[in-house]
Amino acid sequence: MPKNERPIDRRIIKTKRAIQNAFAKLLSEKDINDITVSDIAATADINRKTFYNYYAGIYEVVDEIENDVVRRFDKAVTEIDLRNNVNSPYMVFEKITDIINTDTEFFGYLMNMNYNVSLLTKLVSLLKDKTRSILVQYLDLPEDRMELMLEFTVTGIVAVYRSWFNSDRSRPIDSISADISELCFKGVNGFLDINVEEAVK
Repeated sequence: MPKNERPIDRRIIKTKRAIQNAFAKLLSEKDINDITVSDIAATADINRKTFYNYYAGIYEVVDEIENDVVRRFDKAVTEIDLRNNVNSPYMVFEKITDIINTDTEFFGYLMNMNYNVSLLTKLVSLLKDKTRSILVQYLDLPEDRMELMLEFTVTGIVAVYRSWFNSDRSRPIDSISADISELCFKGVNGFLDINVEEAVK
């Protein structure tokens, strides 16, 4: 760390996380236009002055949440080495599981909130772009087929995780990730470990 750069105070991190969690919780319950700074402050157990010490307004909280989540997923996807993990596909999804497990409650609110189109769009776009940059090194597919494969796979992955968050979560997220990895790398037939032609006879 450079000499003139100070470490971030843990109290600041804790307070900002409390504000973001409170906002995400409220957003899972009502429309963003109905949420006030007072609502966030009360839910986070802080006063309005403390909120304004860190944010100019509600939409600044939105931007920071989106940028932070996208940054974390961007870092995780960038670190994936598909060549070494192609025979062990769960390693790819383990990074996503690790991110979710850092704060399951927060991501639960995030995936259940009404105003999440922008975030999901950013995540889908990020995952598609990163996956495309990796796959073009190994596959020679026409652009339209590559786009179709990415759209089918990435939007499906996001939909499954979102469905899990909106369920009772009785099944471990690690198990969900393992099944997603098999479906993505083996297809439905490989996932079921059957021959479709034999199954329909």
